[in-house]
Amino acid sequence: MTPEITAELIRDLLRDQHPDLADHPVRPAARGWDNQMWRLGDDLAVRLPWATRTAGPLLYKEHHWVPGLAGRLPLPVPVPQRLGEPSERFPHPWLATTWIPGKPADRAPVTRPGAAATSLAAFLSALHRPAPDHAPTSATRGGPLSERADGVAAALDDATGRGLVDDPDAVRALWHDAVAAPGWTGPPLWLHADLHPANVLVEDGTFCGVIDFGDLCVGDPAYDLAAGWLLLPDGAVDEFHSAYRPTPDAATARRARGWAAARALLIGDNGVHGRPGGKATWGPPAAAALRRLVATVR
Repeated sequence: MTPEITAELIRDLLRDQHPDLADHPVRPAARGWDNQMWRLGDDLAVRLPWATRTAGPLLYKEHHWVPGLAGRLPLPVPVPQRLGEPSERFPHPWLATTWIPGKPADRAPVTRPGAAATSLAAFLSALHRPAPDHAPTSATRGGPLSERADGVAAALDDATGRGLVDDPDAVRALWHDAVAAPGWTGPPLWLHADLHPANVLVEDGTFCGVIDFGDLCVGDPAYDLAAGWLLLPDGAVDEFHSAYRPTPDAATARRARGWAAARALLIGDNGVHGRPGGKATWGPPAAAALRRLVATVR
């Protein structure tokens, strides 16, 4: 059972395993789907699992892979500095990472859409490179859309029943078009695989950082390109696609729209239901993404 996470617990964990950091001030920062994040001094953060059984392995994955990727990325990302191992005090692994300033995009609007579009495109252009054979894969992210068809259909029916989708037939048509698009035939590329509005930071009206690489995996870049619909305001997606390299072909753009619809349904549902880690602030960007997507098929 996970104990209550407090500043005192974190200081005790640091004293046990990383005593040179134990005197840094500790204060709460955020609660995510898998982890709580606490500030550690001015330049570091501590991330500890609190709500899901899968969080620990995801932190090990970040610790192993993110340091090697961070140097080529044009936006700041939290780079693991120390790994905390499970102990009697706390039965899960935990990480100390660099702290990335900024406000999550679900709480800070993008007011410079052109700058945000080119920034997101540059980040994904740099990240989406062929990965080594032993890179992590995911059963639910970055693969064929057809494998998620039942879940998307159920999510759409549920959201429609609760009045959260204005035009379910348009969403359904968009999804079927995406599933029918030719699949990805290139090499497996690195994906962030969780670019929803709480994981991208905003400062001065544009993106200033990307956090939470726990779902890092390889697969079809369309999965990450869906983020343009979820993160950017009206009218900015075309600029995002134009700035991304290589320019997405028509099939990739269709798959990205399908993944965007699926992600918007999931994110909105988690926000509306207030599930652990889900936030009410996820609802509006999810609804806005669905509205933008529906406009492309009317």
